[in-house]
Amino acid sequence: SEQGGFMKASAIILAAGRGSRMKELTEEKPKCLVELAGKPLLHWQLSALRAAQHERILVVRGYASSCIHGEFETAENPHWASSNMLSTLLCAQSFARNVFEQGVDRLVVSYSDIVYHPAHVRKLLTCGTGIAITFDTEWEALWRLRFDDPLLDAETFHQEDGLLREIGGKPRSLADIHGQYMGLLSFDRSGWETLIQCCAELGDTLDATDMTGFLRWLLARGIPVGAVPVAGKWCEADSGTDIERYEHALAHGNWPHDWR
Repeated sequence: SEQGGFMKASAIILAAGRGSRMKELTEEKPKCLVELAGKPLLHWQLSALRAAQHERILVVRGYASSCIHGEFETAENPHWASSNMLSTLLCAQSFARNVFEQGVDRLVVSYSDIVYHPAHVRKLLTCGTGIAITFDTEWEALWRLRFDDPLLDAETFHQEDGLLREIGGKPRSLADIHGQYMGLLSFDRSGWETLIQCCAELGDTLDATDMTGFLRWLLARGIPVGAVPVAGKWCEADSGTDIERYEHALAHGNWPHDWR
């Protein structure tokens, strides 16, 4: 399905959650519709994915789902309040099966509370492992903008030779952190089949397993996860304070995490 170096890709955006840490900003709309730099977060994601030539995009909805509509396909997670990203991703199984049958090379999965430059998505598509993630090597500056002590929120992250070795632990020092996982993943067909099989093995613990926990679970079983480095040009909006600080940084110009 790759012709003249062009890779066919599709994408899933996981937009089922409310984002309770956004407080009043998500009283009547989901987190993905909170605005940053004049556009809802979701619109930034759609723009980046389309710029990176994603042919079909599915948005998995949950909380306030009627607010989410546009030129994309949708699926529902009716159990959004009692599940998490992994369960939401499984609501996209029929879409994934369909795009792989149509010859798509890779399927990108994006959290809905992040914004990123299209180049990050393009780079993620070049990874040859069945499952791959991006990580930010310039994470520390972003975490210092958001937190008084970056170690309070950051997680351990080790990679070696382009493969993830450790993720999601409690760091003792900055040396324990080679970067930070961003919420961007990709799967080829075999990687997607691995995901489905592993989720079946999780059984009743699936709804309580977050994505980072799932990545740790894969590593414990020797399943390779590609780790693709990027430098800045993205951010994660977890709270209204994050939004305010990003707007301030953007207004002052030359911010290394400006994704636009």
